Amino acid sequence: MKKTSRILTLFACFTFVSGASAQDGGSWQTLAPMPTARQELATAALNGKIYAIGGYDSSGTPTNIVEVYDPTTNTWTSANPIPRALHHNSAAVAAGKLYSFGGPSTQVFVYDELNDSWSAVASMLFFHALTPAVGVFNDKIYVAGGANGGGGNSMQNQVEVYDPVTNIWTPLQPMRDGRNHCGGAFIDGKFYVVGGRRRVHAVDSNEVYDPQTNKWERQAPLPTARGGIGVAAVNGELFVFGGETLFPNGGGEVHGEVEAFNPATNTWRSLSPMPTPRHGIWASVIGNNIFLPGGGLVSGIDPTNENDVFIVSP
Repeated sequence: MKKTSRILTLFACFTFVSGASAQDGGSWQTLAPMPTARQELATAALNGKIYAIGGYDSSGTPTNIVEVYDPTTNTWTSANPIPRALHHNSAAVAAGKLYSFGGPSTQVFVYDELNDSWSAVASMLFFHALTPAVGVFNDKIYVAGGANGGGGNSMQNQVEVYDPVTNIWTPLQPMRDGRNHCGGAFIDGKFYVVGGRRRVHAVDSNEVYDPQTNKWERQAPLPTARGGIGVAAVNGELFVFGGETLFPNGGGEVHGEVEAFNPATNTWRSLSPMPTPRHGIWASVIGNNIFLPGGGLVSGIDPTNENDVFIVSP
């Protein structure tokens, strides 16, 4: 099926789904709920389907669950579990294959869609626990930040890139700002990393990496400092969804803000907020559609199976 036809099919499916909310810049649709409520999970789009991997369940226990959402039928199915239970993990698709990595270890797994099976590939050079930023460019996976495995107060600025062809991870110039619970994406060949947390403090950092020069530069800060965000790039803009800020004496605030960054003008704008504020989320893109399944409803552990899509206006 051609790409244009695929996107039209997706929109045809969404017209039958409830909960649309439109505003300048895009609209929200509520989709079929994920079978298992989870937060601090990772997602990725492979061959027109969204794979939701790992995360905390309702008891706060890491899981190895993999569930697959098909936008054309608005239904979920189960895939073979990943070899180990994960939380705050990461995922990406490069060279037509799905990879899961990070979280509580440096292990990396690749998914065989035809055989519904997982196998191990080269481990990462650094720990990228507590959700680093991930981007894909020229079929290579870039990973920035996260935590070094030392718990909730740890953070790091290490950056590395994985080449699926050679099965090798290569270290790159570290970020200027160490942080975990951040997010990122590539736009026009450059890797933008935004938000996150430094110990308990949410950060508004926004910096960009150029693979050609192996250097980082600061950009206009994120208007609403927060971690545990979902981040995606569509139509040359970077979209930041939800997240969490922690209070120094305990507790915190869960965000529903949606803010978009335009690298061409180095400016931000606010868009229609999430139907339900959430943190511990991951954003995956098919066409102009940004899918956000699961997440936490309160600061701490309270996962939901809510499944929304933000449809970016052309």
